[in-house]
Amino acid sequence: MTTRYLGERITRNEDPRLLTGRALFVDDLDLPGMLHVAFVRSIHAHAHIRAIDVSRARERAGVIAIYTAHDLGDYWKPGPLLVSPPPVKKLLAFHERCQVPLARDKVRYVGEPIAMIVATSRYIAEDALDDVVVDYEPLPVAADLELAIAPDAPRVHDDLDSNIAAHLIQEKGDVDAVWRDAAVVIARRFRYDHGTAAPMETRGIVAQWDARAQHLTVWDTTQAPIPIRNGLASRLGLSETQVRVIAPFIGGGFGPKIMMFYPEEMLVPWAAMQLDRPLKWIEDRRENFVAMTHEREQIHDATIALTKHGKILAIKDSFLHDSGAYIPYGLTVPINAQCTLLGMYKVPNYYSEFKAVFTNKTIVTPYRGAGRQHGVFVMERLLDLAARELNLDRTEIRRRNFIQPYEFPYNNEIIYQDFAPLRYDSGNYEAVLDRAKQMIEYDKFIAEEQPRLRAQGKRVGIGIVCYVEGTGIGPYEGARVHVETNSKVTAATGVGTQGQGHYTVFAQLIAEQLGVDVRDVRVITGDTAEFNWGTGTFASRGAVVAGNAINEAAKAVREKALKLAAEELDVYEGDLELVNGRVQVKGLPEKNIALGELARKANPLRGAVKPNTEPGLEATRYFGPQSGVTSAGAHAMIIEIDPETLQIKILKYVVVHDCGTVINPMILEGQVYGGVAQGIGNAFYEKIAYDENAQLLSGSFMDYLLPTAMEVPRVQVGHEETPSPWNPLGVKGAGEAGAIPVGPLFAQAIEDALRDVKNFEILEIPLSPNRLWELVNQKS
Repeated sequence: MTTRYLGERITRNEDPRLLTGRALFVDDLDLPGMLHVAFVRSIHAHAHIRAIDVSRARERAGVIAIYTAHDLGDYWKPGPLLVSPPPVKKLLAFHERCQVPLARDKVRYVGEPIAMIVATSRYIAEDALDDVVVDYEPLPVAADLELAIAPDAPRVHDDLDSNIAAHLIQEKGDVDAVWRDAAVVIARRFRYDHGTAAPMETRGIVAQWDARAQHLTVWDTTQAPIPIRNGLASRLGLSETQVRVIAPFIGGGFGPKIMMFYPEEMLVPWAAMQLDRPLKWIEDRRENFVAMTHEREQIHDATIALTKHGKILAIKDSFLHDSGAYIPYGLTVPINAQCTLLGMYKVPNYYSEFKAVFTNKTIVTPYRGAGRQHGVFVMERLLDLAARELNLDRTEIRRRNFIQPYEFPYNNEIIYQDFAPLRYDSGNYEAVLDRAKQMIEYDKFIAEEQPRLRAQGKRVGIGIVCYVEGTGIGPYEGARVHVETNSKVTAATGVGTQGQGHYTVFAQLIAEQLGVDVRDVRVITGDTAEFNWGTGTFASRGAVVAGNAINEAAKAVREKALKLAAEELDVYEGDLELVNGRVQVKGLPEKNIALGELARKANPLRGAVKPNTEPGLEATRYFGPQSGVTSAGAHAMIIEIDPETLQIKILKYVVVHDCGTVINPMILEGQVYGGVAQGIGNAFYEKIAYDENAQLLSGSFMDYLLPTAMEVPRVQVGHEETPSPWNPLGVKGAGEAGAIPVGPLFAQAIEDALRDVKNFEILEIPLSPNRLWELVNQKS
């Protein structure tokens, strides 16, 4: 089969709708008789609720209903634990604590919802918030991650003996046995602080109950419409067929929108059924900073032991992970940090221990990278410090420890987030590093450009770091591909889309199999009425899991079309080909039949069909990977630092990425660009800052700095392709790759630019010009 679409730079099918304002977002919905919702949220990080007085709010004109926890009856119960702990040998503790829809006796973080107000407009609902009087008894606060595990720390959950949410150890080899053989031992404490996804579109939900049809329709900014449908049906006492969840276009997901269930997702549909009116809630930006989940804060005490030649002997890492007030997403984030620390490297002996800690802060769940940043930061910083100690080039120490191509599949032995041993499927890490060095002109910069620029008084530095990204985990996804009688093709899958280009990439896979124009393929995502089974969009799994399901379904339709055409044209199937929406005889193109005609013949209105024959030109297939697949890459950049302000200007930025078979290089590069932008923000601008009372200090874009087009440079992307042997397409995920290694890249490049500052090391992320000034002057 001649490739027409796979690997081509096809412009996006979805863009005309987006660019002309015809794409549907949740806030675009305006249903007849719709009411609006606002939430009373806690102003304290930790307090008992003595009383809630809603009497004045009920009297306000336009207020339709007010609900507190006592009004929910049996519906008041904690949300589900999304991900149970993995089957590791040493799970020493795990305390499941999930959030209730509305706080009843106690609040545990600023922004926790206490009451729900329904009114004829959002303005009235917001005004009514000020009418509600909550009598709080403030309690001591567990705000600091390290202090929260002290024996006398305030308890976030009174029924527990401590704030330890989980305690887990993973190890391979014998770390202690090789320690005495080490020529170099380096130990440091690394800190990675809080951040938030800050999507362009905040969260939102619209719910409509049809009492006559006994059917609930929910529009939700979720990354997992099918699990939301299933969960709502269960909680509301409905069958799954009575609930339809639609995830329309979403203005950025990044992980927090995979969370299930946010209190608002449980409450708005329930209230719509109580009132028999459509309800809408759209999160405002202030709410988004406290009510949408955060990520990032970890403190690592890590040690690396190496030979005199720079070969890694062993790594020990003990870290604390801030879970926030609840732990609905299990241990996904710290497990990812624990596993991704190993990187591209052979680490024969590894001991990793973490404690997840409850604090009086916003809940922590995955955000683009989902813990991988932390592990990569620790490993890459350790290698930089070791290279300096051993007087090795930073790229050489990495090269000496790479897993080699002939060693794949490579078993790291410890358990990954998909509950299976962490195995890498394929890779050529030396080729990735060499390509990055070549694109950034590493050797030339160090030998010629840097000395010349430094002689002019310019503080310039170069950085180059490596990373892996576990992608494409199960359990499964499915797809249905259907040829219409007009020869156009419709496909449906259960994953949602938040800008990844699914409508185009999935269409390319179908067009490749069926020989149709990619513009003649209509892809439907995120609608439970269109496809009934699936898990969601997360962990860079869309192309790997849903993509392979779509490819297999299209392949089955292709086989059915060839069989039908062979019967109609009275030729052998092997003599046929699919071209331009028709099945034709090879070398005799005038003898052909349109796919649409075959679809019509496959669904006759009269006569009999053969036994066991499926009607229509259609197929449904599922794909469930036995294990995730591992992408890899290298980022490199050159920076200049203003010696007075310590502002950073990025002069050049390069990414070389290997995600196996590339379906659409243009869309892939767009994913990388977006990831780099978020990575730059996370490394040098963005920080969720709390005071000692766990009050948010950076709760607006005046204080939480997002990088703009002025700060994000042009990014050059190079592609290496080592196809995965673990799925038919050979693809690996790429959605998070751009964001993962930017923190250590900044640290390395800054240290290189400021090499004249004695004993200067960067052991924390995020930075800022102000924080960098403090660090530099501590060493001056």
